[in-house]
Amino acid sequence: MTLFIDQGELRPIRRLLIANRGEIAVRVIRACRDEGIETVAIHSDADRDAIFVRMADHAYALGGDRPAETYLDADKIIAIARKSGADAIHPGYGFLSERAEFAQAVQDAGLIWIGPDPKVIEALGDKIEARRIAETVGAPLVAGTPGPVASPAEALEFAKQHGLPIAIKAAFGGGGRGMKVAWQLDEVEELFDSATREAEVAFGRGECFIEQFLDRPRHIEAQVLADRHGTVRVLGTRDCSLQRRNQKLVEEAPAPFLTDDQRARIHESARAICAHAGYSGAGTVEFLLSANGTISFLEVNTRLQVEHPVTEETTGIDLVRAMIRVARGARLAEGEVPAPRGHSIEFRINAEDPGRGFLPTPGPVELWQPPSGPGIRIDSGVQTGSTVPGHYDSMMAKLIVTGATRAEALQRAARALSEFRIEGVASVLPFHRAVLAAPDFRAEDGAFGVHTRWIETDFAEVLADAVAPHARVEPAAAPPMLRVAIEIDGRRHELGLPAGLLAARPSGDHPPALPDAPTHDDALLRAPVAGTLTLWQAHDGDQVEAGQVVAVIEAMKMETRIEAHRAGRLSRLADAGQVLAHDAPLARIE
Repeated sequence: MTLFIDQGELRPIRRLLIANRGEIAVRVIRACRDEGIETVAIHSDADRDAIFVRMADHAYALGGDRPAETYLDADKIIAIARKSGADAIHPGYGFLSERAEFAQAVQDAGLIWIGPDPKVIEALGDKIEARRIAETVGAPLVAGTPGPVASPAEALEFAKQHGLPIAIKAAFGGGGRGMKVAWQLDEVEELFDSATREAEVAFGRGECFIEQFLDRPRHIEAQVLADRHGTVRVLGTRDCSLQRRNQKLVEEAPAPFLTDDQRARIHESARAICAHAGYSGAGTVEFLLSANGTISFLEVNTRLQVEHPVTEETTGIDLVRAMIRVARGARLAEGEVPAPRGHSIEFRINAEDPGRGFLPTPGPVELWQPPSGPGIRIDSGVQTGSTVPGHYDSMMAKLIVTGATRAEALQRAARALSEFRIEGVASVLPFHRAVLAAPDFRAEDGAFGVHTRWIETDFAEVLADAVAPHARVEPAAAPPMLRVAIEIDGRRHELGLPAGLLAARPSGDHPPALPDAPTHDDALLRAPVAGTLTLWQAHDGDQVEAGQVVAVIEAMKMETRIEAHRAGRLSRLADAGQVLAHDAPLARIE
């Protein structure tokens, strides 16, 4: 298909900085290579040996590991862009990709921002304003609060008035973070507090609003591409219903089992919302589709989506290259997008243990052996010998399988998943293999039974029987770095060396002995995942019940609720704000 016409004089981009990491950084590097653009990678200490750092034409250290001091430090990133001679910045997804103030700072620095204008990001990134725009253009909507909710009590009042379930959503969030669904009245206030905390950590702002949540809905989204000249094109639909904790695990395009009217309504609404907002670049308009056919606008993601490859495979459009061309000023051709060519399914390959409730499991990748062959695409940020850090998202790669039909894609997916081998760190591969055998997902009789809570409800017992917990893996701690400034040919460089490398050790000294393995203690409540203890929900000396939530750990950008493993009196052994290793003692319950 003809995508761009009469490009004329476009703004030049010679060198582009990628304000991200992992597999999306690799993806952008490849698109830039195809466009003849040099790339600049930025990296934390934990990522210094990552694939994307080695692939980029230039790489600069951010210094540190925490997101706030690395990939979320806008000033540091823009300073590196200037120092490196970059002309443009691509934000990928997550981190700063939907921060209007970052987009504005990039433009104020004289750089090209690969994304929509800051004012558009601000309008659509504010989920409340996005609802207003959707209402203005006549998009379908469920009931919701007119603005942010001020307190847990106000959230409870909305639930009583409109009924359950309700969705508590970060007003300035996305990607499932800062979103909680309450199914019982007695959990509304606690989940409101949890959503607020998670939003604050992930997006820097904790405001949340509330809307009705459709029971057993499918998650359908429309991929949009718009230029800076007023043309908006909808490139098709995706189904992203297979989620756990509001994080997608499997996506496919085109969204199957939609009626022509439903598809048309979704396309029309997506186009109208983006046109009204003055959108440009690649973006996604998301909807919920209930079992009775009710469609409701959900949100707009003003960035590239993780699941963009399934649209690329079914349209033949390189969305990352298209984003770059739009940012340079290229003009889109008018007209309808041709019907999808075949069917594509994406499986996110996360470092999580489905046998332990999808706990994030950072650690070493001892073997990475992905599949290949017809219809197989791998977008990966790791390889054998890589380490998955515990500071960031758990996704290692994406497996994208394409066939002429959905049935052929499913058949190829079974072959690909059987070939895929990962050793060392836990992964969700066993989950994907179990899903592929599920009648609800295969829908061979035409009945597609998957919905956004299917994994946690209908499929929970099957998954528990099919997937055993992975062996515990202790994440390898990155050695501390000693940083020394040096000059080479008059140019300042920063040299990072493992701190222990320069530590003198007298002849005959031996390395310190490893600590003894911890002895088993039935009273100890241990951290199931490495992360930051964000708060206690039980006081020292409290009498707690087995299964009661007593603490919350933030790991890999998600909250993990810690339940008491037994009934008894709790004595804390760790403080809120403390960074904990996997299996570290949290408390004793006597």
